[in-house]
Amino acid sequence: MPCFVIKLIMHLAGSWILLIFVALMAAVALVLLHLTQAGDILHQRIPDRPHRRLLLASISFFITFLAARLLVYSITHHVGPFGYVLVGGRHIHHLVWGILLLLLSGYATLAEAGTGATPGSIFVSRLLSIAYGVGAALTLDEFAIWLTLDPNAYWSAQDRESIDAIILFGALLAIGTWGAPLLRSKKLPSA
Repeated sequence: MPCFVIKLIMHLAGSWILLIFVALMAAVALVLLHLTQAGDILHQRIPDRPHRRLLLASISFFITFLAARLLVYSITHHVGPFGYVLVGGRHIHHLVWGILLLLLSGYATLAEAGTGATPGSIFVSRLLSIAYGVGAALTLDEFAIWLTLDPNAYWSAQDRESIDAIILFGALLAIGTWGAPLLRSKKLPSA
């Protein structure tokens, strides 16, 4: 890796790295769904549009939640070059970005963006589903903070491991529930 890339990564705050990771994952998912047969398979196996949207939101929720947990763990345990986003000496928690994403995706959904049948509308529908899952994960990851309004509650011993396990399991369960039609074998017509 070129030296300037390493220097750039060393100076990026953890939230920027998380944002770049989530944006890249969303871009990869959208390219795969929009420009390959993966989108067609999704449409064939899950014909109901709300179920497809729920599946994409569940997958993006799980990936984002896992990435946020790993990143914050890395920051708090000084693993890697990661750090918090500070603006004027104030730590901007990632729940702020999550709330903004939830507001934007909610507004776009209320404005009925992505409800048509054109390829562009389907793309917007997928983008909004992914944005909603990402926003929900970033917001709920810091649930202990917004519940207690105490930034130290993030890694508190107040049964944090149980909450993490429940959320991860719930995300996997949702992916399995909404994605179950993808796993079913398609019956071929008999000759």
